Amino acid sequence: MSIAMNAALFLHLAAVVVWVGGMVFAQFCLRPTLADVSPQLRLPLVEAAFGRFLNWVGVAVFVILVSGGFLLVAFGGGRAPWPLHLMAALGVVMMLVFGHLRFAVFPRIKRAVQAQKWPDGARAVESMRRLVLVNLVIGFVTIGVAVYSRGF
Repeated sequence: MSIAMNAALFLHLAAVVVWVGGMVFAQFCLRPTLADVSPQLRLPLVEAAFGRFLNWVGVAVFVILVSGGFLLVAFGGGRAPWPLHLMAALGVVMMLVFGHLRFAVFPRIKRAVQAQKWPDGARAVESMRRLVLVNLVIGFVTIGVAVYSRGF
């Protein structure tokens, strides 16, 4: 494997770790910890934490797109093995879910916190929780496809 391909693979995997690892933390560590905190404290914390996390994911998405595109072309482009195309398709679905979360759901949380409309914020956070869980499942399936694709 060339230096460029190794670098692209490293960047790709590092970005995946940031994204999927952050979702594991949010879903299984942060969310349960905040369950007993009052909405007046919980929602501003969720807004601050996810504001930072979503910025990191935005960078990760960019890195994944560029490195993944490079790797797909390096492995044959349209003639690349089908698991690579499946990974790409799942990645695009994850990016679309992220885009909805970042540009539709998260602004609702911000508006609710600013207006101190805690029930509205709680509904938006629940929507975010479900979307993170969906993306987490897709992320683990994609990792499974990556492992499976090693035989191709």
